[in-house]
Amino acid sequence: MGLTRQYLRYGPAALFGLVASARGNAAFVRLRGERGRCVAVAACEHVFVWDLRKGEKILILKGLKQEVSCLCPSPDGLHLAVGYEDGSIRVFSLLSGEANITFNGHKAAVTALQYDHLGGRLVSGSKDTDVIVWDVINESGLYRLRGHKDAVTQVLFLKEKNLLVTSGKDTLVKWWDLDTQHCFKTLVGHRTEVWGMALISEEKRLITGSADSELRVWDITYIQEVKDPDEPESKKSKESSPGAEENTEADETLELDEHPEERLVKCSKVGSIMREGRDRVVTLATDQTGKILACHGTDTVLEVFSVLSEEEVQKKLEKKMKKAKKKAKQNSEEEPEKSVELSLQEEIERVTKIRASSKIKSFDLILSPKGELKIVLLLQNNIIESYNLDLSAPVPQAVRASKITIGGHRSDVRTLAFSSDNIAILSAAAESVKIWNRSTLQCIRTMDCEYALCSLFVPGDRQAIVGTKTGKLQLYDLASGSPIETLDAHDGAVWSIALSPDQRGFVTGGADKCVKFWEFELVKDEGSAQKRLSMKHVRVLQLDEDVLCVRYSPNQKLLAVSLLDCTVKIFYVDTLKFFLSLYGHKLPVLCMDISYDGTLIATGSADRHVKIWGLDFGDCHRSLFAHDDSVMYLQFVAKSHLFFTAGKDSKIKQWDADKFEHIQTLEGHHQEVWCLALSPNGDYVVSASHDKSLRLWERTREPLVLEEEREMQREAEYEESVAKEEQPVVAGETQGETGLAGKKTIETIKAAERIMEAIELYREEMAKLTEHKAICKAVGKEVPLPVNPILHAYGNITPSAYVLEVFKKVKSSELEESLLVLPFSYVPDLLKLFNEYIHLGLEVELLCRALLFLLKIHFGQITSNHMLVTVIENLKKTTISRVSEARDVLGFNMAGLQYLKREIEAKDEVTFFADATDRFEEKRRKRKKKEKMVLAVL
Repeated sequence: MGLTRQYLRYGPAALFGLVASARGNAAFVRLRGERGRCVAVAACEHVFVWDLRKGEKILILKGLKQEVSCLCPSPDGLHLAVGYEDGSIRVFSLLSGEANITFNGHKAAVTALQYDHLGGRLVSGSKDTDVIVWDVINESGLYRLRGHKDAVTQVLFLKEKNLLVTSGKDTLVKWWDLDTQHCFKTLVGHRTEVWGMALISEEKRLITGSADSELRVWDITYIQEVKDPDEPESKKSKESSPGAEENTEADETLELDEHPEERLVKCSKVGSIMREGRDRVVTLATDQTGKILACHGTDTVLEVFSVLSEEEVQKKLEKKMKKAKKKAKQNSEEEPEKSVELSLQEEIERVTKIRASSKIKSFDLILSPKGELKIVLLLQNNIIESYNLDLSAPVPQAVRASKITIGGHRSDVRTLAFSSDNIAILSAAAESVKIWNRSTLQCIRTMDCEYALCSLFVPGDRQAIVGTKTGKLQLYDLASGSPIETLDAHDGAVWSIALSPDQRGFVTGGADKCVKFWEFELVKDEGSAQKRLSMKHVRVLQLDEDVLCVRYSPNQKLLAVSLLDCTVKIFYVDTLKFFLSLYGHKLPVLCMDISYDGTLIATGSADRHVKIWGLDFGDCHRSLFAHDDSVMYLQFVAKSHLFFTAGKDSKIKQWDADKFEHIQTLEGHHQEVWCLALSPNGDYVVSASHDKSLRLWERTREPLVLEEEREMQREAEYEESVAKEEQPVVAGETQGETGLAGKKTIETIKAAERIMEAIELYREEMAKLTEHKAICKAVGKEVPLPVNPILHAYGNITPSAYVLEVFKKVKSSELEESLLVLPFSYVPDLLKLFNEYIHLGLEVELLCRALLFLLKIHFGQITSNHMLVTVIENLKKTTISRVSEARDVLGFNMAGLQYLKREIEAKDEVTFFADATDRFEEKRRKRKKKEKMVLAVL
């Protein structure tokens, strides 16, 4: 067997050029205790936290591979829940930047996330139509709620009641009772998808936004509300209270026919508020206090509404009554009793509208105690804008406070170039050219340009040339960041530009079927003593088809030209005579490159293939199926026959042109890769994609062996296929509205395997122990027992203690799924061990959870097994006693804390926690009333 050729691995070095991805949402986060200063946004697979005041990135929450689709900060401001495109959810600590918890339950992208008001539970909605409630403290899934027929768009917890409201693209709004985990009400008053939803007026009103300009408002009446207000709030009972009979009138066609006694909530439409936008609602949300409501469509306008509190509504009513009485007095002497009501438009007032500089994708609001509203907007074109709105002003006007733009282009980058010293990177898009420092990734220069398609650094790296869609060549001076010269080069787009190997000029190819040769020259402008660089048109090669790509051979003897007729023509540079035609591609060749020694030319086409040709006779050495979509860019690594290709399938691949081998795939981009550039020394690759990001890849010193790479690829494919397999089901259970929260992943399978291995080790060790005892008895003296190396590594623990150690290491969120795939043959041993552990009082909470789950899924087999009857009986006794002990400890601790709270209150004569703020508000209200009365008297 011959020697295996080794290559050096390229790895991801950085992601830059991205301010925020439009896929995710923006959310204010509290960092260093300050509200409204920092905003978290999705940035491909990462989350960036920006300081709006300084315009700096202050924290990066690093993701894995999948793109971020949703963000939600916790109520205490210490954590951020992040949902991803593959359905996973990770909870990050904003203090450390680490991901503490991972939840796997959804099969598709997470579309909605919401914490309850205490931050103990998290609910997620997904494109897979499921809603899952997670226990953040226990780090596990509680249950899955099924009912929607299309993607879930919004999920909301109700503070007072244990209820959940969800909306979906299936036009439905569903109400869920979380005590019984069932959907008890469905609102069917929408004709199109429900895109957004918000609770206002202390959760007595629900606002929904759909595909029209109407925001529907629904009144919520809680059935128990009609009871005696002095009565303490009990657990929701299913019977309706006597007073609730009034609320059970026929409810138009807005709700499904249900029995009144089954209702916990009555929800009826009270009217609509009209938006100015004619398109669908994209985001509809309130601030934390619920006083401000805002929404936007697919355009650039954010509409802001103010929701009046009950007191303000009352005052307005009184004013209206006075006016009505005055009018009545003027019109006639008798005073007719008129019922005065406020219209919905008066209760929910339009404040203002904010026009952003581009289409809005998401927003977040914070209302400061002083009445100033801070708004952050995430725009489609890679910008974050923040606005301040003074609500106390007679006519509130939004003032733009900051704008973060410097970190990226407004549109897709279509061309990249590396400077000859490997330090500067040029990127150009439809509106600007930016120069980046490769080591710091800072943007050094930004210069306005037309729609750029190709670019290069002029030798010396002091100037750069950009070819545009309108056929112009733009020359820039990089030191001053200003354009020096603009020439009309072609009648159509300048598709390609290539520097001549002698560095004295360059060649361009355009859509006007011409290849033009240019030389650099120094010219003197009128009125200036200094000479400046200019471009001189020398000669032209006229062809029959549009030119898509041009490349010089390194010895400058040949010029390769790719044409729209799917061929590549090769000409002699000196005489412009035809030399070779390379044909074989089914679609046009979009990119090509010639190797450093001039022996090979590689061509990449829209037919997804890369062909490697010999440049001496034009023979095709090999055709490789390279990408799943068009090959957009191709470039050889300096001084080698290795080359990189970029494809519309979002992948970058490295190939060996001698052995025709695929070496490695650089995965990171989430959408089409438009272009890439290799540094002259071959150590760096930079790529640009439709996801607005630029990525830098670095050649490491780590060797890459192809066989190992293939093996890793197969493993990754297997792990992916495991997650797509049918999920295990519980015997005898039918699929209903509710189900298990988790899903089968490679991690849960590995956890189950670890438990199985631990139980097998336990069985072997117990067998050895009985054997050892028999030997000792036969010999009549103590014989040394050989110690298992694994147990020795754990500090000579017993086999049963080892099983418990393995069990404790299973992630809380993966426990149920791991037990579900565990074969029943291991369950009897587990139950015996559980009995032993619980008897000793070890990990009672964890073991009870596992025990109850095992009993639920293997009920039939356990009850029919006579061997396990005694074990179950013993478990029953020990579990009940241990659980009651744990409950007593908790009760004692609670009572102790209550006692301490009372002691502190008595000492300091202050009230604790929530009461303090309530009483303070009450005092302030009374003081204001007094002041008003004094003014009235005066």
